[in-house]
Amino acid sequence: MLLPPRLDGKPAPVLPGSAGQLLVIGANGSGKSRFVDRLLADADQSKVFPLSPLKALFGAFDRDASPASLDGQFALAMAESPLLHGGGWTAPATQFERLVALMISEEVVNLLKFKVECGGKGDMPETMIDRVLAMWQEIFPDNGVLRSGGELLFTDRSGASRPRMKLSAGEKLVLYYLGAVLHAPAEAIIPVDSPGMFLHPSTMRLVWDRVEALRPDCRFIYATHDLDFASTRSAATTVWVRGCSPDGSAYDYDLLPPDTQLSEELYMTILGSRRPVMFIEGDDTRSIDAKLYPLIFPEYTVKALGSCDRVIESVRVFNSLGAFHHLDSCGIVDRDRRSAQEVEYLRRKRVMVPEVAEIENLLMLEEVVKTVAAANRRDEERAFAKTKAAVMAMFKADLRQQALLHTRHVVKHTVEHRIDGRFANISRLEDHLADLVDFINPRATYENFCREFHGYLDADDYASVLRVYNQKSMLPQSNVSSLTGCGDKQSYITAILNLLKADGSHAARLRSAIRSALGL
Repeated sequence: MLLPPRLDGKPAPVLPGSAGQLLVIGANGSGKSRFVDRLLADADQSKVFPLSPLKALFGAFDRDASPASLDGQFALAMAESPLLHGGGWTAPATQFERLVALMISEEVVNLLKFKVECGGKGDMPETMIDRVLAMWQEIFPDNGVLRSGGELLFTDRSGASRPRMKLSAGEKLVLYYLGAVLHAPAEAIIPVDSPGMFLHPSTMRLVWDRVEALRPDCRFIYATHDLDFASTRSAATTVWVRGCSPDGSAYDYDLLPPDTQLSEELYMTILGSRRPVMFIEGDDTRSIDAKLYPLIFPEYTVKALGSCDRVIESVRVFNSLGAFHHLDSCGIVDRDRRSAQEVEYLRRKRVMVPEVAEIENLLMLEEVVKTVAAANRRDEERAFAKTKAAVMAMFKADLRQQALLHTRHVVKHTVEHRIDGRFANISRLEDHLADLVDFINPRATYENFCREFHGYLDADDYASVLRVYNQKSMLPQSNVSSLTGCGDKQSYITAILNLLKADGSHAARLRSAIRSALGL
């Protein structure tokens, strides 16, 4: 298949001969649908069988459609089918309804043929609508299907029945896609516009896996900006469309490199945006990181990856592909108990490390506490003074335990570095490790941390305490929520997020404080 001309005048990349399905992805307005149209302009149109969720649910009947298309097949059935044939008969309003009517008509024809040829004896062969309904129930296992006088009734978990017009848009589309592909010509090219529309992410992969399995002879071409859908087509050859000429004659696009180490879902997230990318820890739904950082950095596409190791590796890999995607990438990981040398190393790799131990400590910054108090018409100086006193008292009580945790981190890091070498034999390794405890000297390291931490208390150095103090219960135990007029921990976090969303003077103050803690 010949790919369209490129805007930069370079030769169009060659689509691999082994490429099965094709995924065309791009941001809204990038021209991906026109790209597909241009791609199919020179194809055998009798083999092109387009599917569209909007046309399925809202498309008018096209009497002049190609005989191979769904509407073309329905028009032929109207002229010949004993069920659909009739002088003043009108086609159903939507393509979904026309498809169901077509399948019911085909079942009636097969039933008549079975009675004529077999006398109605034996088992009637499985019909197309039998297959479609069986697969539909596999995707929606809580639903059932009843046949009644040529009509279909669908039942839910309670057993209540409803006509097919009362199905949800997603339920209709699954029925439509399963039935439609069975009507496609042999070895058809099936372009699908917005294949994820109206489908729940939990069913999307199963739906399209089943649809593709029904027609292994066909090539599917998907045009989408839906990241959930894109992540389900990991085996597809992917084209990233970034833009096109006004007349649609040339395009800015590339084939994604097949050897990228980024996950498909992650890469599609990046491609769906034209903004620089920021990788963070945590998950997309529950973590404070994923809720806070997009509001602090609205100019970035923020992607939560879970672990700090994934953040660091993703920043490295993505920036190594800069010549391909021309987008900037950075990351943020918690400081935890990293040494100054570890922090400096990460920052050189474009991974930001805040001047606080963990994400919760950002919410305890002096300026953040004062801003929330001021927004709730509380005395911000008093609120912060009491919060600070509580945190310092907590740290004093936990000092030796915190020093031990920091010592463990240093020991672990040193041991990993110490044994990460080449040894000619086991004796050399034993010799190398023999004086390991003396070399590390964990007690001296622990006592140094104790002295350092006592120094922070003596100097009343709140900022340094936040930098080294890992304590998840700091927010509730410090009583910062009540002191700032918020009530409880969750209300305090919500107040910060709402102030950032409001984007007023309080938001500017919060962003400045948190960006400063990140060294910006």
